[in-house]
Amino acid sequence: MWKIGDVEIENRVVLAPMAGVCNSAFRLTVKEFGAGLVCAEMVSDKAILFNNPKTMKMLYIDENERPLSLQIFGGEKETLVEAAEYVDKNTTADIIDINMGCPVSKIIKCEAGARWLLDPNKIYEMVSAVTERVSKPVTCKMRIGWDEDHIYAVENAKAAERAGAAAISLHGRTRVQMYEGQADWDIIRQVKEAVNIPVIGNGDVTSPELAEKMLKETGVDAVMIGREALGNPWMIYRTVHYLETGELIDEPEVDDKVEIALLHLRRLVDLKGEKVGVMEMRKHASWYLKGIRGNGKARKALNQAETEAEMVKILTEFREEMLAQQTKVEA
Repeated sequence: MWKIGDVEIENRVVLAPMAGVCNSAFRLTVKEFGAGLVCAEMVSDKAILFNNPKTMKMLYIDENERPLSLQIFGGEKETLVEAAEYVDKNTTADIIDINMGCPVSKIIKCEAGARWLLDPNKIYEMVSAVTERVSKPVTCKMRIGWDEDHIYAVENAKAAERAGAAAISLHGRTRVQMYEGQADWDIIRQVKEAVNIPVIGNGDVTSPELAEKMLKETGVDAVMIGREALGNPWMIYRTVHYLETGELIDEPEVDDKVEIALLHLRRLVDLKGEKVGVMEMRKHASWYLKGIRGNGKARKALNQAETEAEMVKILTEFREEMLAQQTKVEA
């Protein structure tokens, strides 16, 4: 058990906020696999203030997801503060997270996301403006720097701490690296040693063993898992279990993967309606089947499916086919 502000978190495994992925259907599924904290996908401050219908739906939180961190982004102090106040007063989010790590060009052009990494003074100014106006704990999700010549991770983290941030999530890559190359855990360690608030380490945690290694080598309070959880909430469960017991649980069977894919599909359709839910489930379904030998035909069919019934049929038939092959091999 550890805390961000007054929010108690029961273990050291956190789901990263991933754009286009971390809606309530996905978060709830991952939460049920044991994540101590789940983070919602980032939302635009201006979209909140303009009452954009799609954005307002993104603020939906199932009570069973909590504790939950809701992430906002923006480049202007006034609108960022107003959006944070809205989240503070009108949602059941436990934590308000400010994105200062997104490397995507359209976010950078708004003077938001990773653009902040070049200016510790802006980080202080923006974060302090938010923390002064909200009651929920405020956290910051950042990268180690803009590029290898502009790595201000320690200065940026200290600025956020002085501004009242309750915790920092640090991705060990620069903006220029995007998601390529190797995450620099040593800089994560330096940041942890430089501040007195919790630090969550992010980057290259691709197995339960590496989660434990990051905790030991950097001293961070928790590890954040992102892409490894796509179609694989077992990564969360296996990591929590390994950190608590030292026991490494086997990877899931095909039957397990299909069962959870079907659950995820139902939740997405309930959340977004059949048309949008099925479209979004296409990528998730492919992730669930990733690594299973002979999945090509099913993945192709799933990417063309237009109804929930079609997807259920494809996934169910694939499971039956795989189980039949397994029975044949065992016989």
